[in-house]
Amino acid sequence: MQAGTLRDRVTFAQRSTVGDEYGNNEGDFVDQFTVAARVQYLRGGESVMADRLEGKQPVVLTIRMSAQAKRIETDWRATDARNEDRVFNVRSISPSERNDQLDILCETGVAV
Repeated sequence: MQAGTLRDRVTFAQRSTVGDEYGNNEGDFVDQFTVAARVQYLRGGESVMADRLEGKQPVVLTIRMSAQAKRIETDWRATDARNEDRVFNVRSISPSERNDQLDILCETGVAV
């Protein structure tokens, strides 16, 4: 992947877990790191169209593989570093064939 394709910057955040008096875990998201990324909105397919009708938009974030990137889990979220109103909820993570980048399937428009 050429550096020019990573035109966006995203900040990954992990939810801090704090127990309440009822035994539930809750907490705010805490920023972990910011990286260059490619943001690609998915357009096609029946399931993608159905999600869009529900107000959800599937997105693939592509980032370079790193020790930090290997920590990302499906309960994390990503935020556009230049526009904090764009929040991406992580749904699945898959490494590339050469193991030099990660493709992270996310959704926008849904609360975590």
